[in-house]
Amino acid sequence: MTAWLIALRAIVLREALRFLQQRSRFFAALVRPLVWLVVFAAGFRAALGLSIIAPYETYITYEVYIVPGLCGMIQLFNGMQSSLSLVYDQETGSMRLLLTSPLPRWWLLFCKLLAGVAVSILQVYTFLLIAGLFGITLPLMGYILAFPALILSGLMLGSLGLVISSTVKQLENFAGVMNFVIFPMFFLSTALYPLWKMAESSDLLRDICALNPFTHAVELIRFSLYQSFNGEALLWVLGSFAVFMAGSVIGYDPARGLVRRKSR
Repeated sequence: MTAWLIALRAIVLREALRFLQQRSRFFAALVRPLVWLVVFAAGFRAALGLSIIAPYETYITYEVYIVPGLCGMIQLFNGMQSSLSLVYDQETGSMRLLLTSPLPRWWLLFCKLLAGVAVSILQVYTFLLIAGLFGITLPLMGYILAFPALILSGLMLGSLGLVISSTVKQLENFAGVMNFVIFPMFFLSTALYPLWKMAESSDLLRDICALNPFTHAVELIRFSLYQSFNGEALLWVLGSFAVFMAGSVIGYDPARGLVRRKSR
């Protein structure tokens, strides 16, 4: 068990040092959701109405409604950016060296996920603090209850990034794949509007949003911030995490990579 903890500490510290050396990554992660919150929210509010129905049928402002979705956006982008570093590690060979260690492959990947989640949660709470300065606040208990929800959603979105990065072998190809995944997942979700609003436009789009794992990550965060609980969202997030994590463990099998190289 000591070796497992040493690996966890080393991987988390490595990710933390990398994060400290890339301060622009931290600010970029904040600028994106803040632009949506301050600028685009005005247009969406005008299109959707002054209020949106929330759990327990209480009316909230549109800015408050989209805060959980923007928290999910931060975690989604962070999960993809963390996986981007894995593509670089694959090119340099350090990833293969790590995965051939005596420790289980799933634990090493899980340590990588935890490091990315820690960074994303720091970014999320910084965003919530800045949003509070703009007068967009939620109940204090909601910020506390959102912490475990952010851990689970961060693990799920980070494991999705791991699956994608395991299929991309060249760094220059990953940016295009990121955009192909991030924007459809974000816009076809409840990050910006509820499902019933989507159903007014198209039942098909509503069904796609309902099947989108990112939708359930956002709803898990949203209900937690509203001091409530969404069991369906929790099951979706846990199930998606299990599937994505299993896929990443298979994708990062060093033996499979060796076979691919020999077959070329």
